[in-house]
Amino acid sequence: MSTRNEILIVEDDAVTRSLLSGYFKNAGYQIIQAQDADSMQRALAGRQVDLVLLDINLPGKDGLSITQELRNQSEVLGIILVSARSDDVDRIIGLELGADDYVVKPFNERELLARVKGLCRRIDLVKRLKESAKSQEMPRNYRFGHWTLMESSRKVIHEEGEEVSLTNGEFRLLEAFINRAGRALTRDQLLDAVSSREWTPNDRTIDVMVNRLRRKLEVNPRQPQIFITVHGVGYQFALEVKDLSTEE
Repeated sequence: MSTRNEILIVEDDAVTRSLLSGYFKNAGYQIIQAQDADSMQRALAGRQVDLVLLDINLPGKDGLSITQELRNQSEVLGIILVSARSDDVDRIIGLELGADDYVVKPFNERELLARVKGLCRRIDLVKRLKESAKSQEMPRNYRFGHWTLMESSRKVIHEEGEEVSLTNGEFRLLEAFINRAGRALTRDQLLDAVSSREWTPNDRTIDVMVNRLRRKLEVNPRQPQIFITVHGVGYQFALEVKDLSTEE
């Protein structure tokens, strides 16, 4: 197998880093290695990788902080967080900060490879779509209720001028709702918008993120009028959405 995708492995444990590097090289990927944030920045200087395998518990600047910085620099870069801890907190925070996936050590190499392949396919598709649409791309703004979402600046602004700060994960989830307004969406469909993972019954990531959107955008989060729970299914975006870019 041959692939042009380039992966940066950021892992402070030399043995794990070497094993991952050898495994993905054998699978046909181009590999760069780094042991911490500083060596990662040196490795990235003057080049663009497709995907970063990033350990959370790095010495110095941790993987969550690095995730936020990387996502602010690129919306297309694939980020998979690696951690020895399986608790929901790190996973949810990581996805909110912009990670695409989260794996727990010790991981199954074949499963990790499958996740990397799937994410690389998505990245390649997004790059092709962005390239083909570049010449005619127009930033879109959407109005729902008293709020306006501005894609180009990634802002959500109230009609009275209040600007609400959203994490990368919250913004992507809100976009997913807006693009499917009025439809009942499963947690699996929503998780696909913010991650490359499949939803499992004990995964509370979407529930936590929806609750945070409710607290930020609903008049009364306990009686939501925007993000409605659809029992036995998931959630529904209940407001009418107007695409302001189509208005004369």
